[in-house]
Amino acid sequence: MTDPTRHAHRAPRPISWVSRLSDSRARLGALAHAPRLDPRQGRPRHATNAHPGRPVHWIRTLCLLLGLGGWAATFLGQAAPPNPGEEVVVVYNRRQVPDSRLIADHYAERRHVPKRQVIGLDLPTTENMTRAQYLEDLERPLFDQLEARGLINFDQEVVGATAQRPGEVLRRPISAKVRYLVLIYGVPLRILRDPTLIEGDNGKLRAEFRRNEAAVDSELALLPRSRYHPQYTGPAPNPLFAATNSAVFNPTNGVLLVARLDGPTPAIARSLVDKAIQGETDGLWGRAYFDLRGLTNGPYAVGDAWLRTAAEMVQRQGFETVIDQRPETFSVGYPLAQVAMYAGWYDARASGPFTLPHVEFMPGAVAYHLHSYSASTLRSTTEAWVGPLLAKGATVTMGCVDEPYLEFTPQLGIFFARLLAGFSFGEAACAAQNALSWQVTVVGDPLYRPFGMKAKERHEDLVRRQSSLLPWSYLRIVNLNLVTGLPIPEAIGYLEAEPITRQSPILEQKLGDLYIMAGNIREGAAGYAKALTLKPSPQERIHLELGLAQMQVLLEHPDQALQTYQQFFKEHPDYPELLPIYRRALAVAADLKETALAQTYEQAIARLTPASPATGP
Repeated sequence: MTDPTRHAHRAPRPISWVSRLSDSRARLGALAHAPRLDPRQGRPRHATNAHPGRPVHWIRTLCLLLGLGGWAATFLGQAAPPNPGEEVVVVYNRRQVPDSRLIADHYAERRHVPKRQVIGLDLPTTENMTRAQYLEDLERPLFDQLEARGLINFDQEVVGATAQRPGEVLRRPISAKVRYLVLIYGVPLRILRDPTLIEGDNGKLRAEFRRNEAAVDSELALLPRSRYHPQYTGPAPNPLFAATNSAVFNPTNGVLLVARLDGPTPAIARSLVDKAIQGETDGLWGRAYFDLRGLTNGPYAVGDAWLRTAAEMVQRQGFETVIDQRPETFSVGYPLAQVAMYAGWYDARASGPFTLPHVEFMPGAVAYHLHSYSASTLRSTTEAWVGPLLAKGATVTMGCVDEPYLEFTPQLGIFFARLLAGFSFGEAACAAQNALSWQVTVVGDPLYRPFGMKAKERHEDLVRRQSSLLPWSYLRIVNLNLVTGLPIPEAIGYLEAEPITRQSPILEQKLGDLYIMAGNIREGAAGYAKALTLKPSPQERIHLELGLAQMQVLLEHPDQALQTYQQFFKEHPDYPELLPIYRRALAVAADLKETALAQTYEQAIARLTPASPATGP
C-alpha cells in the first residue's frame, strides 16, 4: 500500500460507474483493480486611469455574476427550505456527558432542529465500536426511533422464496420528513472488523475488499435500506453518486446525508456550526490552494486528475486559485494566505504550513487532504489530517478511517462542482462518493450552503452592509471577466478606476499581479509595495515582501531589494524557511559591497545550514 515517494494509495484503474449502478457489492469489489491507494516599486497612481484600457462595464459584470459562466445551470441545487433544520435528525451519546448533549443542544438551537428530532443513545465512549455494538446500540435503535417518530415511513414488501433463499418481508422507505443525520462528538467514528461475520457473496469480492470494517457515517448513510438485503462486507455502490439534482437526496432513494460535528475537542466540534452559519451569512471568501503531485500517468494519476479538475472548476468561478504541480507537498514556509479552500495529497499526517501554530483559514473554509488514514482519529491535533485541519480552523472536511483504495475516496471535481452550484455540504459530499458502507467520514455541518445565494445578490448584500469582505467580491468580478476572455489591460483599467482598490491589500496585490502578467514588472512592484502599506494578513505580507524583493532585483534596484529583505528579517524572525531567504539577501548585499551586512548574513546561513552527515575515517 506504500508509495515510496508519498505513501499514496495503490490506485485502482478508473472504471465507468454507470456500468456498476445496478451491480451488487460483490461486483463492485471484483471490478476494481486495487493495488492501494513571486518583484515591485512604487509610482503615483489613481489620479487618472493609469492604463488606456476601458473599464469593465458593470452590465457585463452583472451578467457574469448572474450566470457564473453558464455552467451552474446544469446542476439543480435545491433551494434551502425556510427552516432546513426541520430536515435534520441529531444523534448524541448519552454516555458522553455532558459534552455530547451540550453540543447537540447547541446545534439544534442554531439550526432550529425540532426537539423531537434530537435523539440520545447509549453508545461506547471510544472512537471505535464493534459490529455487534453498532447493530445493537446504534443502527437498530435509531431505525426504530426514526420510524416510531414518523420521520421516515416504511412500507412492507413480500419477496417470494427461491431455490437459493427463503421468502421474506422487506421494509422500503416510502416517505421522509428528514434528509440529514448529524452525529455529535462522542458518537463512535469507526466500526471494527468482525472476523466472525460471514456473508454469502464474499467469495466474489477481491481479497482486499473482503473486509467489514467501516466508518460509522458511511454505514449509517444506508440506514433507510438497512433492512433490505443488508450486507456489510466491502464497499456498496452509492445510487446517488454524481447526482446533478439535489432533490434526489432523500431517504426514499435509500440514502441519508450523514455528517458529524466532531474534532479534537468539544469546543472545536461545537464551533463547526457557528463557523458554517457565518460562512453562509457573509459568503465564503478567500483564496483556493490545490496541492497536486504533477502526475500525468501511472496508477496514481487519477488522484491528480480529480484535484486538477476541482482546481480548474474553482478557478473558473472567479476564485484566486493556486495550483501547485510539484511532487512534494507545500513546504512549511509556503505562505497560505486567507484560505477559503484547500485540497492536496499525499502525506501521512498534517505537514508543511499546517504544522504552524496558526493557519489563515477563513470562516466557512473547506479543507481536505487525500490519504488512506486521514481520519484514523479525530481526537489529535497532530496525527492524521482531519483533526489538525479542524484544530487550525477549517469548517468542513472529509477523511478516511481506514484504507479505502483510491477509487473509493471522494471525487473532488464532483464535490466542488456541486458545492459551487449551491448544494449543501452534505449533498455535495454524498454526490462525490461512489461507494458507501465503506471508509469515508464527513465532518462539519451538512446544512452548510456557502453558495446558496447568487453571486450578484451576495455582492449587493456586501455593498449594503459595507462589509469588510467586499474587496473579495470585486476580486471575483475581475477574475470572472478574465476567465471569459476580458483582456488584461481592461481588467487593470477597472481596478485602477475603482476607489475600493486604494484601500484593499487584496485588490492592490491583484493589480500588481495583472501588471506582471502584462509584462510590466515596474507597475507590478508598485502594486505589491502599495499593498504592504494597507495592513495585509501576516501570510499575505510574507508573500508580498518576498515577491517585492525579487522584483526589485529584476528591476536592478538592489538597494531597494536589500531594504526589503532587512525589513523581512526584522518582521519575521521565526519564519521557518529563512535559509534560502538569507542566501538571496547575501547575493544582493555582496553585489552592493555591503561587507558588514554580508558577514551577518553569512553567519546566519552557517547557523541555519544543516550539519553534513558524519562520515568514516
